[in-house]
Amino acid sequence: MKRDMELCRKILFAIEDEYVDTTICDLKIDGYSMEQVAYHCKILHDADLISGYGAQFADNHIWAFGVGALTWEGHEYLDKIRQDTVWNKTKDVITQKGLPMAVDVIKEVATAIISSMTEGAIKAMKG
Repeated sequence: MKRDMELCRKILFAIEDEYVDTTICDLKIDGYSMEQVAYHCKILHDADLISGYGAQFADNHIWAFGVGALTWEGHEYLDKIRQDTVWNKTKDVITQKGLPMAVDVIKEVATAIISSMTEGAIKAMKG
């Protein structure tokens, strides 16, 4: 299965919204199958962006899965790509420069975009 960074972002938002103090069972994301969501939750766990992942299988298919909370790193990553303007600019830069759509690259590009926006805001305040 191909990694879908749009789905990863949606999953992080959903976990942030839904997680209280226990595992989220069979997280649902509109427009995606259980298999797609579970796989992406697994790789988000592998990337240390979410704290837990477990799955149960039957008849050679996923039957149920659960995910934990966002990790500190997961919160940091989501905060960098939270705003649609930053997310869209990040994707545009990555595509235009032929960079891989990898978590570390996304973080670096988003950080650079946020820094540039911050500098512009500070200059505007100083007038």
